Amino acid sequence: MFRKIVRFLWGDLTTKEMKKFGILAITFFFIIGSYWLLRPLKDGIFKSIVGIEYQPLAKIVSLFIIIPLVLLYSKLVDIFKKHKLFYVFFPVYGAIFLLMAVLLMHPTIGLANTVASPLRIFGWFSYVVIESMGSLMVALFWSFVASSTDATSAKKGFAIIISGAQTGSILGPTIARYSETTGLPLLLVFAACGVLVVPFLIKIFMTKVVEKEQDSIAFQREQKEEKKPKTGIIEGLRLLLTKPYLLGIFAIATFYEVIGTIMDYQMKVLAAKKYTNPENFTAFLGFFGQCANVLALLLALLGTSYLMRRFGLTFCLLIFPIAVGTVVGYVYINPMLWTVFASVIVVKGLSYALNNPAKEMMYIPTTKDVKFKTKSWIDMFGARSAKATGASVNNIFKANISELMLYGTLIALGLVGIWIIAAMFVGKTFNKLTKEGKIIG
Repeated sequence: MFRKIVRFLWGDLTTKEMKKFGILAITFFFIIGSYWLLRPLKDGIFKSIVGIEYQPLAKIVSLFIIIPLVLLYSKLVDIFKKHKLFYVFFPVYGAIFLLMAVLLMHPTIGLANTVASPLRIFGWFSYVVIESMGSLMVALFWSFVASSTDATSAKKGFAIIISGAQTGSILGPTIARYSETTGLPLLLVFAACGVLVVPFLIKIFMTKVVEKEQDSIAFQREQKEEKKPKTGIIEGLRLLLTKPYLLGIFAIATFYEVIGTIMDYQMKVLAAKKYTNPENFTAFLGFFGQCANVLALLLALLGTSYLMRRFGLTFCLLIFPIAVGTVVGYVYINPMLWTVFASVIVVKGLSYALNNPAKEMMYIPTTKDVKFKTKSWIDMFGARSAKATGASVNNIFKANISELMLYGTLIALGLVGIWIIAAMFVGKTFNKLTKEGKIIG
């Protein structure tokens, strides 16, 4: 019975594939579950300590913070084996979140001080740290997965990973909804514990899966990559700027972030007028996270693997910008809180369940430098740049909600057209690379 359910949802998976993608799904469950608990906390803390009107500026600031992090990450990729990066970064983030929990209880630094001010450094620090965790750790995880998976297996197994992630992304905001009962410091402790579990799961994966796959094509290719000379911290940027395929991935990965940032801020500005204290504002964002991720989980279970196997990568890459353009147009016609709320849920649900796994598959026919270094520039610097661009639009029109809804929507629709062209090019190139057994990088 269990095998029939698995076959229906994800296709014919071998026992080895089930073990492999099962462990990866549990690992991503803790990463995404912790991050989705932190996301509403990030906004609740920032709104209370600094002020929601400074959020667009905070996204711009995070762009400049991410640049040295990308360079550090690229350097560590040359120093450590890829799985050991989990043993470096996750304990550091776990310790920082525990420290933040303590500082939140401080009478002047923390929430007891109810006077919001842009001069309160802790609010900016907490926002940037959580933003960087979402960019850096998710990018590291998918780079690790792409380096140990072939395209055929990925079409079946990536949906399992996404299902685990979406289960975590439902649990995280569900816990956040009880922020008025637990308080924000305790929620930070929960998130820290989830982050600290990840290195232990990676150790299990390396022992139970990787050591038993040393005859696989993916493993042998990675071993050859490990033996090549180290290429330096800016190699990823050089590859990005010289390879059209990678620039196409950059467009697909970043254009959504511009649009998503505009729509997300539209929703939060409207919500901030209705929910005035940090606890009920955090609870609202937790409810939003629940809805978006329940939709994404349903899509991951019932649609992701089937669509990839049945229609291919190009179809999956194209359906997302078309859907985004549709809901953006709907917001333009009816710019109300619950209209924007529903639209952002649809966009994020499709992003997590369909676009993200399709986007990550595009890195399979690439070298280690592309998977880790170029991907870090795309997922960290590129994503932050895109969010900063969206935040700049928000910052220009933040004083007038009507103009924010109008011009923000028009800019989003223009980006969708370019996005569709990039998706067609990348999908076609991916199919050619996998058919001919070639790699980029």
